[in-house]
Amino acid sequence: MDIGQRIKLAREHQGLSMNALSKKSGAAQSAISEIESGKRQPTFEVLEKIIYGLGLTLAEFFADNQVVEPLPSDIRQLIDLAQQLTPHQREILLAAAKEWAGLNPKPKGE
Repeated sequence: MDIGQRIKLAREHQGLSMNALSKKSGAAQSAISEIESGKRQPTFEVLEKIIYGLGLTLAEFFADNQVVEPLPSDIRQLIDLAQQLTPHQREILLAAAKEWAGLNPKPKGE
């Protein structure tokens, strides 16, 4: 499946019109139309805008499963914040999150 088809599939799966995607991404509606129809290939910058407008990462967009749900905005914010942390800080955050989720219960007696 080519890039234009992937964009169209993701856009339609989310119930977005080309106009709505244009507003969310900042990419021109005409560009989105031409890319989806295969009349032109996007530059990396335009592709990145469109993918971000779909609420996806590049990895999610190019994943083998073609129907990808965007991450909820609060999860996306957590990821963005975590990327700014040092490896040690991320390790601490991960341990705390596992504990909060009950995945790393404290040993009895603590």
